[in-house]
Amino acid sequence: MAEDMFCVGCGATLQTEHPDSVGYTPASALKNESALCQRCFRLKHYNEIQDVDMSDDDFLNLISSIAHTDSLVVHLVDIFDVSGSLIPSLKRITGKNPIMLIGNKMDILPKSTNEQRLKQWLKKEAQQLGLTVEDVYLISSRKGTGIDALTKRIEEKRQGKDVYIVGTTNVGKSTFINRLIKETTGEQNVITTSYFPGTTLGFIEIPLDEDTALIDTPGLVNAEQMAHYVSKDDLKIITPKTEIKPRVYQLNQEQTLFLGGLCRFDFEKGDRQSFVCYFANGLPIHRTKLSKADALYHEHLGKLLSPPDDQTIEILPEMTTHTFKITEPRTDIVFFGLGWISAIEGDATVTVHIPKHVRVALRKSLIQ
Repeated sequence: MAEDMFCVGCGATLQTEHPDSVGYTPASALKNESALCQRCFRLKHYNEIQDVDMSDDDFLNLISSIAHTDSLVVHLVDIFDVSGSLIPSLKRITGKNPIMLIGNKMDILPKSTNEQRLKQWLKKEAQQLGLTVEDVYLISSRKGTGIDALTKRIEEKRQGKDVYIVGTTNVGKSTFINRLIKETTGEQNVITTSYFPGTTLGFIEIPLDEDTALIDTPGLVNAEQMAHYVSKDDLKIITPKTEIKPRVYQLNQEQTLFLGGLCRFDFEKGDRQSFVCYFANGLPIHRTKLSKADALYHEHLGKLLSPPDDQTIEILPEMTTHTFKITEPRTDIVFFGLGWISAIEGDATVTVHIPKHVRVALRKSLIQ
């Protein structure tokens, strides 16, 4: 552990134990007189923005400094995990600066999704969490969809001011920033050529012109997301990479759906009705009778009911239950960081079994 050494790029205290945290560098790099953390090293030599995890308190303390600036804030969210990636307190800690809300990973949603309706829905969801936004854009950083129009809008909106990019981990922020820089400058290697040391701790500044910069901030860790309680292999399974194919189940009351072995959905009471499942295509869903669900879980966890794999089973918190009375049609039951089940008819009582710390909540359906 490097106690008194600092990254010459971002000023972070260098450490060798936690690769996903601020200031990480391999032990061999400490021999260099001007040592860089891994994040700054990859920025300088490979033209890559690498996201790092940050605790909630550290993130809020860092981001609160934006309130003392005159800038534009761009809040990137994962459109497949809006509930888990929206930062409700953002407006309070960024002061009077305008906020643009960007929904990333649009390529994951079904092509039939109505984008205009989705923008309105996204803005309303943000408002309900106390977050006031001025513009809403839908993009795919991976495919480049919507980046051109967004780049032009950011340039108009910033009015010669700095631009701060904020978001939780796993929203695709690094890919987004690299796309944005390429569109803004027209150059592939602008980060490498413009890199300079001395940026504020935790921030990476990429000059936009002589006076202003695009400023990358570390990703906030939302501990209520499933991603933080599964192995790397299982994370690949539950993270959508291609367009989601909705799976429809006609359920009678007292029937159960297992989402692999990570979560369980019990339809306890109500008329026979349709439930539409929106999860990564590779996540198996098993239907059984409620009366057989406990035995199935205990006998087949990690086998028929997988993921979890052996590594996830070791770190997965104990299951907790949440019961909901759904009265409105087209209501989503959202599993943070995993996906959601849409109750088409409403008028149902359901119980969700989910790992402790992972949040489940109701919302108005994202996809009508």
